[in-house]
Amino acid sequence: MSDNNTAPTESLLPYAQWTEEALRAVVQDALVHVGKHGLPGDHHFYLTFRTDHPGVSIPGHLRARYPKEMTIVLQHRFWDLAVDKAAGSFSVGLSFGGVPSMLTVPFAALTAFADPHVRFGLRFQGTAPDIAAAEEPAASEPAPDGAKPEPKPQVVSLDAFRRRPARD
Repeated sequence: MSDNNTAPTESLLPYAQWTEEALRAVVQDALVHVGKHGLPGDHHFYLTFRTDHPGVSIPGHLRARYPKEMTIVLQHRFWDLAVDKAAGSFSVGLSFGGVPSMLTVPFAALTAFADPHVRFGLRFQGTAPDIAAAEEPAASEPAPDGAKPEPKPQVVSLDAFRRRPARD
């Protein structure tokens, strides 16, 4: 007879970190492909990232406007998309209010990726070092400055973005 009250065994292997790295590699592969071949058909990408993450390079006016997080869209007008696998980052040129800008974003700074054309999306919790560095007090404990802590991001199941076969 099995005991349903038994808590799951805590893993000594970093499965969550490995999963995050594998999903970030999907984004990396998509950007490498687009950098070489352009965006096919109606595909376009939404990339959300932490602007305060180490290694993010964006113009000062964007950092002032988006001090924590911003979303960029790769669709019609972008240039010089390049992936630096050794550095673990990508760079791209975009215009903001008619002003051309180059952005460099480490893949570890990504919090979300989506290709709405095919209803594909990923959410990232952060790599193990990022999670450990950003540990927040429990919901019942007030933050040191008295502010209410923000909830941690949730991982969205890929099943929510898969196409379902048409029913007769």
